[in-house]
Amino acid sequence: MTRLSAIALSLAILASSQPARAQSQAQMNAQAANELRRADAALNAQWKQTYARMKDRDARGTPRGGGFGYATATLASQRAWLQFRDRQCEIEGGEYAGGSLQGFARAQCLARLTRERTKQLKDLMWTR
Repeated sequence: MTRLSAIALSLAILASSQPARAQSQAQMNAQAANELRRADAALNAQWKQTYARMKDRDARGTPRGGGFGYATATLASQRAWLQFRDRQCEIEGGEYAGGSLQGFARAQCLARLTRERTKQLKDLMWTR
């Protein structure tokens, strides 16, 4: 076996022992899209819980509830956040404008900000 063949064989063995990673841009984009779908599903589930809690607070006649407009404020906040998220991720994706990474960077941004918003909505549950 020549030295070059031995190196090639070693590299082939090493490559086969490594975990599979997204190799193509299409695979990377698909992975980012899946992350965004998961983050969006978690956000939607948390939104339903948080918004229901805010409507419940508005219905109570306690000093900290009733009449404040928690649900209205939460809905307005969510709508503003959606606009912020979408514009922010356009900017972040714009770093790669016209390139193959633009969509990937935007999807990663959307997933990241969506996960952060899910945590914010959870924190609004005030169950501490």
